[in-house]
Amino acid sequence: MTTEKREDARVLVAMGVRVEAACKVVGLGRASYYREPINWRVRDSVVIDLIQAVLNKVPQAGFWKIHRRLQRKGHGINHKRLYRVYCRLGLNLPRRVKKKLAARTPRPLTVLPMANHQWALDFMQDTLYCGKRFRTLNILDEGTRECLAIEVDTSLPAGRVVRSLEQLKQERGLPSQIRVDNGPELISAEFFDWCEAHGIEVAYIQPGKPQQNGFVERFNGSFRREFLNAYLFETLTQVREMSWLWRLDYNDERTHESLGDLPPSVYRQKLENSSLGMSH
Repeated sequence: MTTEKREDARVLVAMGVRVEAACKVVGLGRASYYREPINWRVRDSVVIDLIQAVLNKVPQAGFWKIHRRLQRKGHGINHKRLYRVYCRLGLNLPRRVKKKLAARTPRPLTVLPMANHQWALDFMQDTLYCGKRFRTLNILDEGTRECLAIEVDTSLPAGRVVRSLEQLKQERGLPSQIRVDNGPELISAEFFDWCEAHGIEVAYIQPGKPQQNGFVERFNGSFRREFLNAYLFETLTQVREMSWLWRLDYNDERTHESLGDLPPSVYRQKLENSSLGMSH
């Protein structure tokens, strides 16, 4: 910046403007005008070489790591000078700051015996036979224990989560509450804004407390043992087709002790019939 101002001032002086006036116009001190520019790379070549020597051995070393290594080797370089050169070399990369979450208050895991009132979402991960990773998005109705969807892909960002919920909206409507953890897809503005626009309360569990999302965690355990660990998958299409069949069996045939030894879909029909009887 000072070099640019000095050049601008000298242009004005060449046009006949006095040095004092030219310096005042460009915001430059008169002493800086007369001072010859110094190539900082030449002036600080020793410091640059020392920094590069450390980085050649430890490429990920930050400023203070470099400073302490040089101190231990007996290089008495002032840390302010070292930091100035460090910054001029463009090594002061911005540090990734973990997104601060809003306070999560613990909630009792109480569920109303109602279909389509409280849902839970969670992700799982596995690999194909070739080693390629894939993820699943599991959506569960907590009131009936029905598995509403198992989305399978290599990546499931927030937009894909919203799209899955939109599809379920067409098929069976939306719940009043969705219980989720604090994964990046689920704390994103896209997911939260969509839920807010549809009047859905997002019940976030506390970080590191998966038991607060116990129903979907229980489902994940069954899905892991009976499906992901039971087969070797060659393609994503194979995973999607087989998980669809497994989900049908889970909902329509597999009994649950907590549901009176009924499958989830039969239990839902029982709840719906009882609510119709009460309305009459």
